[in-house]
Amino acid sequence: MEIFVLAFFALGYLVLAGADIGVGMALPYLGRTPGERREVIAAIAPFFLGNEVWLVATAGVLAGLFPRLEGELLHGNFWMVVTLLLAWVVRDMGLWLRGRVPGARWQAFWDGAVVAGSWGLAISLGVILSGVLLGIEGPVALLPALVVAALFCAHGLTFAALRLRGELRARAAVTSGGAGEAGTYALTSAALLIVGVLAGLRLPLEPGTSGPLLVPIVLTLLPFLVAAQAWVWWTFRHRVSGPSYL
Repeated sequence: MEIFVLAFFALGYLVLAGADIGVGMALPYLGRTPGERREVIAAIAPFFLGNEVWLVATAGVLAGLFPRLEGELLHGNFWMVVTLLLAWVVRDMGLWLRGRVPGARWQAFWDGAVVAGSWGLAISLGVILSGVLLGIEGPVALLPALVVAALFCAHGLTFAALRLRGELRARAAVTSGGAGEAGTYALTSAALLIVGVLAGLRLPLEPGTSGPLLVPIVLTLLPFLVAAQAWVWWTFRHRVSGPSYL
């Protein structure tokens, strides 16, 4: 049961947060003016904080249920974990601060922070996943990490195509081809799930001794998390029609 709990949160993070990470990566392509960039950010604004809960939950499950694995992952990927956390902070600062002060330079600076932070998240996650999947370290790990980052970017574009309208939607739909936006989103989600599952199969998933105590607590809280996520998606199910939220 501990393994399924970990897989649920980790895979949920890859699919849900992978979308807003990918949108941030593609922000310069999608939004070519300050107004367009604000509208693109509005597409992910209702979701990104809720999506980050899945990463926090994954870290909590690792620490509580798989302490040995948590130690190995943190020790073996220390600098990538630090990079991930810094990129996370930079990206969120950009999302929160870009609209706080009027001015093109201010907004352009924080838009850059959103892009840099999103790429930092994607590449650091790609390096960690590449290390687990392929067992490679050092600069050479950047090559498969860039493939994973490209997958995040494609996933974000398909999500943006589902959320935006007009010219912005047309730009985002460049990855959809003939499969349609929903079909392409399902494909990129499946690809991220496959990467996550394959990485999980390579990990030494040996639960600790706290499972009998913590698993019932997690399972009790799980329906509330899923219900909150479903409520957010239902509330903001319509396409973005203009700059809003942040």
